[in-house]
Amino acid sequence: MSTKSTRGIDDAGVPDHPSRSDGFVRGISGLIGGPLGDHAVALDRPVGRDRHFWTAARIVLALVCLTLALHWVQKSPCQDGAWTNNVQYTRFCYTDVLALYYAEGLNEGKVPYRDHPVEYPVLTGYFMGALGLPVHALGADDPGLNQGMWFYNANALVLGALAVATVAVLLALRRRRPWDAALFALAPALLLTATVNWDLLAIGFAAFGLLAWARRRPALAGLLLGLGGAAKLWPLFLFWPILLLAIRGSRLRAAFTAIGAGALALLVVNLPTALLYPKNWGRFLELNTERPIDWGTLWYIGRYLDGKVGGDGGPGPFEWLNANIPVLNNLSYALFILACVGVAVLALAAPRRPRLAQLAFLVVAAFLIFSKVWSQQFVLWLLPLAVLARPKWGAFLAWQLAEVAYFAAFYGELLGVSTGRPVFPEGVFVLAATLRLTTVVILCLLIVREVLRPEQDAVRRTYADDPDAGVIDGAPDAPWLPRRHTQAVHPTPEPATT
Repeated sequence: MSTKSTRGIDDAGVPDHPSRSDGFVRGISGLIGGPLGDHAVALDRPVGRDRHFWTAARIVLALVCLTLALHWVQKSPCQDGAWTNNVQYTRFCYTDVLALYYAEGLNEGKVPYRDHPVEYPVLTGYFMGALGLPVHALGADDPGLNQGMWFYNANALVLGALAVATVAVLLALRRRRPWDAALFALAPALLLTATVNWDLLAIGFAAFGLLAWARRRPALAGLLLGLGGAAKLWPLFLFWPILLLAIRGSRLRAAFTAIGAGALALLVVNLPTALLYPKNWGRFLELNTERPIDWGTLWYIGRYLDGKVGGDGGPGPFEWLNANIPVLNNLSYALFILACVGVAVLALAAPRRPRLAQLAFLVVAAFLIFSKVWSQQFVLWLLPLAVLARPKWGAFLAWQLAEVAYFAAFYGELLGVSTGRPVFPEGVFVLAATLRLTTVVILCLLIVREVLRPEQDAVRRTYADDPDAGVIDGAPDAPWLPRRHTQAVHPTPEPATT
């Protein structure tokens, strides 16, 4: 019997259309005439075989460019660096990129780590220096040059290119589901937070790492994920689901190759700085060890509840944790490790081998849920993984609306602290943080449900197995697994599309 799905793709490799396959989009499409018709096939044709320029992939790439252009406009009130009257909060345009150009001494020509400790992993520090030091050199020769504005725009250009490249990777991973990448391209979180910090640098490395793994190049995949981990820590977490699926699919050699290459990349990037400037290099680790409970986290919500239900019997449990940072750190790590163990049980016990993106989303989401720091732009970490793990618009948009609400509440909180006059009661901000946390948890639960019931997985309706799994795609389960787990699947050939 053929392993190809009867839904989402026919024998010719026609891409999935959300207006037909996604219940939420199908309902919304009624406002503009209903789902795509049977004869509206122009966007299904491969590039080069049709006179139409606007293929689905090109439309999605144009959409992400539009989103990034709107993001640049939204940040424009802050680009001159003259942040008077709290314009960075009232216009929602604050960005670490501009603020840290001065705070990290780049405007004085200081070399990251050599002359100044940096609060980020080394590849992000190198990136800051690679763009910041030439801008400072230009400013030294031209005193009228607004160095901060030039630095921000140089970063916006490069980070924007990485965002476009990430969409291109998503399109390459989902050739039969090109409209899935529109979830990333049109995400309100991307519009609001793309250049708040340098997170798109790590996202770009992680995306290309996943593509290399899908293309059965484990050493390159490990190298790219390791470089991503040298920019922000979270891409290193992706090695865990890779290892788990390799165990289940008896492909440990490829997994160990990737892990070894990632460790080597991490070592090569970090070792010179760690040896030459150990104190400045260790600032990132020191800061994350010493930081108390940060805004918007699970622990912050708990502190607020402490104040509501506590009496005169001393601090509540969350307030006590905030005063005992080592205990808070250990508890946060323990909960994350426990969640990773849960992902391992799910990966090995599910009736069918889960997809890589599903497990990757669960691991990274667990880190955010239990972390004591959950900055506004960390939502970007989950965006490409959500597209790959669960490309359904309804729950995705609910999550994005919660992120927008949190974004607005966060800036209200910042403005209140800056002026000494609260913009709204503290409970409003806590409610927004709770909604964000809740929607991420709901996404996790929906993904777990689809792992346990793979017939509900939208990607499984289009692909026979896992298009992201590389050497594991189509492999039979390990013989030591129970018989009900050992049904082999066979990868479906990719259609020759762009």
